[in-house]
Amino acid sequence: MQDTDAFTSFVRQHTSALLGTAYLLTGDFAAAEELVQETLVHLYPKWDKVSAADAPLAYVRRSLINCFVNQRRRPASREYAMEAVPDHGVPDLAAARLADRDEIWTLMRDLPERQRAALVLRYCHDLPDEQIAGALSCRAGTVRSLISRGLAA
Repeated sequence: MQDTDAFTSFVRQHTSALLGTAYLLTGDFAAAEELVQETLVHLYPKWDKVSAADAPLAYVRRSLINCFVNQRRRPASREYAMEAVPDHGVPDLAAARLADRDEIWTLMRDLPERQRAALVLRYCHDLPDEQIAGALSCRAGTVRSLISRGLAA
């Protein structure tokens, strides 16, 4: 029962942060919710191990990224439904920001999963190379390479 309370407390406290990370990875709110849910369902049976970690949020975030990368490897995840929407009207600042955001999402979707994850962790969570390396199970030099290649692409 104590593990259930600890799990419930963690979920209530960190769901919005995890959803934000998942949204930045997936680019879709429904997919982000699915990703967070799948990650938490996977971690619940071993919550005692998660809560014993030095940084449980980092542990869950790493699992979230691993789940994202694994999902993207599945053949069904490579199918995209695209619809071109014509641009009408006078552009304003809000529309320009939306266009920039759409362009960023389009570019991010084309990146390999690990590059996208490295960019999200660096520029959205402001994590140093060592923490990103821990989340991606690689070396700090690899993180710098992933970020460099992701920005170049």
